[in-house]
Amino acid sequence: MLSRIAESIFWIGRYIERSDGTARILDVHLQLLLEDPWIEEDVACRSLLGVMGSAAPDDRQLTRADVLGMLAVDRHNAASIAYSLGAARENARRAREIVSTELWECLNTTRARMPRKVAEDKVHEFFAWVRERSALAVGIIESATSRDEVWSFFTLGRSIERADMTARLLATRALTEVSGPSWTTILRSCGAYEPYLRTHRGVPSARNAAEFLLLDRLFPRSVLFSISRAEQCLRDVEPPSERLAGPDLAQRLLGQVRADLEFSSTEGILDDLTARMEQVQRATSDASEAIRARYFPSNAAPTWVGERS
Repeated sequence: MLSRIAESIFWIGRYIERSDGTARILDVHLQLLLEDPWIEEDVACRSLLGVMGSAAPDDRQLTRADVLGMLAVDRHNAASIAYSLGAARENARRAREIVSTELWECLNTTRARMPRKVAEDKVHEFFAWVRERSALAVGIIESATSRDEVWSFFTLGRSIERADMTARLLATRALTEVSGPSWTTILRSCGAYEPYLRTHRGVPSARNAAEFLLLDRLFPRSVLFSISRAEQCLRDVEPPSERLAGPDLAQRLLGQVRADLEFSSTEGILDDLTARMEQVQRATSDASEAIRARYFPSNAAPTWVGERS
């Protein structure tokens, strides 16, 4: 597969997952700001923007509407849902010879229907629409794509982004420990509430809920599951001639953070949850850069080979 095609497929997976994860995080926290009059809105908004990697303006008080504009419908903010959906569509255009007609139509339609403004009473419906469109795109790939390099690079991008997004969601919970969303709300935002009840058979506690979202080996949105899936995808796309040389840099970075989570006590992780989640985010970012350097080199200068006399 050409590196430019592989890169586009990888980023389609990342951008689709990013739009879904951002919608889930914003749905939880913006609803909380609306319902709880005791939360200091400016501080909560700045914390949320910081966790999502978006700079907050210093010249005014921030409101729920500001966060919605910056992280949902701003087409120029790289952390926003609108930007992610547009970027997914653009990468699909670049890889049009590989992307199926169904996926192209899904991404094209989603991008075309993306609103430029969301009414206050339609916020939850908007986030539900984003989740549905993301699920549709993923379902097309899962149901109609051969398990070859296309599927592996798409799933690799999704898995890295999902680990990052789950870490961000847990970080926002840690930053707003007193007035933040309950663990039940956090689990519901990840679609994890019913799987959690089947696993633990009880009311969510901080320890059990965090352990489930971090370390459960069967739930696909847990950090451990996502990192393990990304490692498997890296092994699948690795050239056979290089498999005996040991794991590459991206595999080592992901393997280190996975081992750290696996062999640390849950209490120790919870005591320093924000720092641990920042560690996961750094690992996914560094692994993404290592993948780009190995599989999608864009800075290699072409060399002219003259004719031999």
